[in-house]
Amino acid sequence: MALWGLPFYYDFMVQQFGWTRGQVTSGNALSKLVVGPIFGFVAGWMVDRFGPRRLMIAGILMAGAALIGLGSISTLGMFYFFYMLNALGYVCGGPLPNQVLLSRRFERSRGKAMGFAYLGIGLGGAAVPWISHTLVQHFGWQAALRTLGLLILLIALPAAFLTKDAPKPRENRISAGPPQTRSAFTTLPFFLLTLGSMFSIAAVSGAQQNLKLFLSLDLHFSQGQATRVLSLVLAFSIAGRLLMGWLADRFPKKYVMLLIYLLVATAVPLLFAGHSRAAVFTFAAVFGIALGGDYMIVPLMTAELFGVQLLGRLLGVILTAGSVAEAVSPWLVGRLRDSTGSYGAGFLALIGMALLSAAAVAGLPKGQKSR
Repeated sequence: MALWGLPFYYDFMVQQFGWTRGQVTSGNALSKLVVGPIFGFVAGWMVDRFGPRRLMIAGILMAGAALIGLGSISTLGMFYFFYMLNALGYVCGGPLPNQVLLSRRFERSRGKAMGFAYLGIGLGGAAVPWISHTLVQHFGWQAALRTLGLLILLIALPAAFLTKDAPKPRENRISAGPPQTRSAFTTLPFFLLTLGSMFSIAAVSGAQQNLKLFLSLDLHFSQGQATRVLSLVLAFSIAGRLLMGWLADRFPKKYVMLLIYLLVATAVPLLFAGHSRAAVFTFAAVFGIALGGDYMIVPLMTAELFGVQLLGRLLGVILTAGSVAEAVSPWLVGRLRDSTGSYGAGFLALIGMALLSAAAVAGLPKGQKSR
């Protein structure tokens, strides 16, 4: 709800406060650029040192408070402050602790386990546009945001309290000597994996963060029509998570990762035919399937290449790099739209990013099928 729910409200902020597209997407940019580099590696170290559960609880509290705060803003300064808090909540309560917990819990069928667990993102993401649309119609967009913040606390906090940290992984118990942190960080596969993840997240977030703005303000979709498209993207992401998790357990993860990134590159060009409803809904299906696999495949590939002993710290660096890309890309696309009057240049940039991510992944070792 905190990750996929906020872009639904961007067009309301543009219309009510007179902010530009660049400004409403810059909250995500500035917060991720500040929070990611400062806290990403620290959060990874804390997960390895203290376990994921405590960090998850702190992150959920921050994300809920951030949405409640964003529902009360009237100035850009407060907008940036609460977006910063939301980004910190994402680092502490989002993919990092969840991916480490899942990777440590499951040595066999990790892909399937990750796919099922990540259904939560698909279900929450598919539901939040409809929840937001209904709340906005009855109470206004600011009250709707505050309600989302409360829902995060009511739903996610009990689940985090009931979660147990994984036992010490077998790969740790049989390891001889101290973990070779520095050597893992300096390998070519780690560099290519980080680069591929960065460009892919840039392409995905650039499209997703600007999609409601594009549909509502450029294509003049009604709020109900835009809601339907946004929900469809996340609904197809559910199928994408299950499909990519199943494939990752049966085929080398490198090829599954390559497939996901090429699907992103295939989906974005469909937005050029945005006035065709068929093209928009086809985009939602293809992009949704790719979106479902995108965040899930990175920890699977990292665990395959480097094991799980240093997974928190490795993912801390990869997700920090990804947060920088996730920050800059939506802002860049929004700025290009403001300066050129069209999303054309921004969409071309997103296609290029997706192709660069595929090129980086093509250089990774083949790895092996999961047991």
